[in-house]
Amino acid sequence: MPPPLHLPTTLAFLAGILLTLGFKDLYPDLERRFRRRWRPSATLPAPSTSRAGDVVDLQDRTRSSIGGNESSKDDAQGNGEGGEEFRSRGDGIGNGIESTIGNTPLIRIRSLSEATGCEILGKAEFLNGAGQSPKDRVALNVINTAEEQGLLRPNSGDVIYEGTVGSTGISLATLCRAKGYMAHICMPSDQSTEKSSLLLRLGATVERVAPAPIVDPAHFVNRARSLAAAHTASPIITGRGFFADQFETPANWIAHFAGTGPEIYAQCSGHLDAFVAGAGTGGTITGVAKFLKSKLPKVRIVLADPEGSGLYNRVKYGVMFDLKEREGTRRRQQVDTIVEGIGLNRVTANFEEGREMVDDAYKVSDAEAMQMARWLVEKDGIFIGSSSAVNCVAAVKLAREIGPSHRIVTILCDSGTRHLSKFWAKAGEIGGEMDMKLEDVVERKA
Repeated sequence: MPPPLHLPTTLAFLAGILLTLGFKDLYPDLERRFRRRWRPSATLPAPSTSRAGDVVDLQDRTRSSIGGNESSKDDAQGNGEGGEEFRSRGDGIGNGIESTIGNTPLIRIRSLSEATGCEILGKAEFLNGAGQSPKDRVALNVINTAEEQGLLRPNSGDVIYEGTVGSTGISLATLCRAKGYMAHICMPSDQSTEKSSLLLRLGATVERVAPAPIVDPAHFVNRARSLAAAHTASPIITGRGFFADQFETPANWIAHFAGTGPEIYAQCSGHLDAFVAGAGTGGTITGVAKFLKSKLPKVRIVLADPEGSGLYNRVKYGVMFDLKEREGTRRRQQVDTIVEGIGLNRVTANFEEGREMVDDAYKVSDAEAMQMARWLVEKDGIFIGSSSAVNCVAAVKLAREIGPSHRIVTILCDSGTRHLSKFWAKAGEIGGEMDMKLEDVVERKA
């Protein structure tokens, strides 16, 4: 005789089977909803501020008007299980190398702050992710602006031409590859070989031309301009030639007005007394000055100028002249200094756009720049290039003039690795000495 059936148990078993078969498609959806609800947010917190009102928040790198392509929620929508997973992580993911440009750290340079009694802060522009300099901002905005104006079209054979001492070329070469263009860079032959070697490895065409005055058609900037025009006019060369024109284009200073300036203001919570920077094209000091002066009318904007450059006299006396411009006294055609990247003996549209906002200027010798570079390695472990060293010398001179308890911001432009064969070859190796005094670095006279 068969054993008796347990009806409740049997019914429960059959119900379980029916539920499993009937609602199996519901389970993955429930699991996805649970994961999405309880996953921590990937959005970074906004910077804290100590002043109410119009303090500017740091930009989201993935949605910056200067720093990359803005993406909508619809772009992030996915279909099916994989789409749900992707969408839930989207806010923390940058869109290409462009998304690494901007929002660089602002760091306290401890040794200089302690030695002067002022808080001296360095904007670490060497941490921009494409060309590792503030020129990343400029190059990206130049390309984006040209695309908006219909002057460039990706993957069409268009070539971007530029005359540069190196840093802008490196940023352009990197971003050209990322955005579907080729780069053709003309640079003076007396610049460090690290820069031209890097440009070649980034796929750029590099022309090293003999230094010449700006009025000479063979000047590196004029050479790039003429090549771009010839490319566009040629019936046999694919695509168009576009001259980036970093010295004159407003896209240069606008990049810093829209990015660098607001970032500094936000990182300082609206509290700073002075901004110090050198000028190569003039875009950085003009763009930052325009923004900071609009928020803090009393902030001091100070130019750091190397040997041989005429910008110091342009600010102080309204004339573009340096003693080393006398006949037979200059070692090279552009600026008579070991420093690369800053210093000019001609007027540019980018510098003139903000010249009236520059309150003062300091002349920095090659010896001071090299000693400052060594100091920052020995005291802070900061390995920078020549233009950054000039900026820091000028920041110290300003700190001595205005006295303790002020906040001064300057720019740390690029790494010392770009300056090994020239600037650092003369600056020398760093020994074990730790007793260097700031008086040994910066001359007392302005």
